[in-house]
Amino acid sequence: MALLNLAAFEQTPLQRDPFDFLVASGVMSPDALDQINNDYPAINIPANFKPQDLEYGPAFQQLLDEIHGAPFQAAVERKFGVNLDNVEKTVTVRKYSEMSDGNIHTDHWSKVITVLLYFNREWHQEGGQLRLLRSKSDIEDYVAQAPPLGGTMIAFRRSNNSFHGYKRFKGERRMIQVNWVRSGRIAWYAHQLARFGTHTGKRLLRATRGV
Repeated sequence: MALLNLAAFEQTPLQRDPFDFLVASGVMSPDALDQINNDYPAINIPANFKPQDLEYGPAFQQLLDEIHGAPFQAAVERKFGVNLDNVEKTVTVRKYSEMSDGNIHTDHWSKVITVLLYFNREWHQEGGQLRLLRSKSDIEDYVAQAPPLGGTMIAFRRSNNSFHGYKRFKGERRMIQVNWVRSGRIAWYAHQLARFGTHTGKRLLRATRGV
């Protein structure tokens, strides 16, 4: 039996203001959530990890298989009216948030669609709840807010105004992030520059121009 209830995602209306996004609930049943959390990777630091660098149980592997499956991508394509066949899919796993997380941003321009899946069994804190924002300067000016509760799935189309972030939180905040990313050397080097901002990164980016 599938762990993801894609019907719950597809039945959630797409919001257009101030950018294309949706917040779906019920994407995982309580039983599916228990299975996934029991098999969740034993991460002990606040960092993003590629699944291949982690150890986890069979239910978590099944979830990854469903994320990489054709029905999952097709549901995202139908919702946003895009074809994702010619872009790369990346998946990262996280368990902990630290106080430096949550800064307002739009995601790097090489990203096309972002999907976030959450797994916490409960949430009582104001911090750590993702906010989809109207501007880059005010964390209180939001159109939607979602606690990282299990069964919640957020998806949005990256744009120049797809601002999002959350109030500071330190602690366990379980999530998987799925991105469809434009491929190519310029996109890769520009992404590294955005991450590191070093002189080396700038030289690499200049070297790719005209390629």
